[in-house]
Amino acid sequence: MRPTWGSIVLLDLDRFGEYVERMGLSEYSPNVVTGTLSALVEGLARRFHAVIVYGLDWERGTEEAVLEIPGVEARELEGELVRVAEEISRLGASITIVALTGYIHGAPARSRREAYRGPLRSRARRILESLKRRCGGVVYIDGVVVWSRVSLGALRPRECSHSS
Repeated sequence: MRPTWGSIVLLDLDRFGEYVERMGLSEYSPNVVTGTLSALVEGLARRFHAVIVYGLDWERGTEEAVLEIPGVEARELEGELVRVAEEISRLGASITIVALTGYIHGAPARSRREAYRGPLRSRARRILESLKRRCGGVVYIDGVVVWSRVSLGALRPRECSHSS
């Protein structure tokens, strides 16, 4: 498929293994957080005619997802992505979301590795991993943190509280 202009969105629950253990939930079947994230990801995909590149999992629940949205700039998604982050936060979990504008492939991946292959995909993943190391719980769009579950001044690991 020929690359087209659009957005890539990566969504990844923060320290989810710790959350599951703390709450006594199964990590192999949907729970309130992964079930909600599955519904929110599917809603985004329908609303914006997105390609679900990787991650939507109704059987186990969604912990991470990669979407590509043709013809839509990442900043146009801000309201929806903040709503996703706030909903997950209300459930007592944390999520990091990265959205970038650029050339996308618009095709589902056959594997997790393939989902992050390509210039924009790998750049988005590097940003996601960096944000998660710092604290997580943010929505990052084209170079700007537009939402954070903690104050933006506390985005250093020793100051982050993951027990929100």
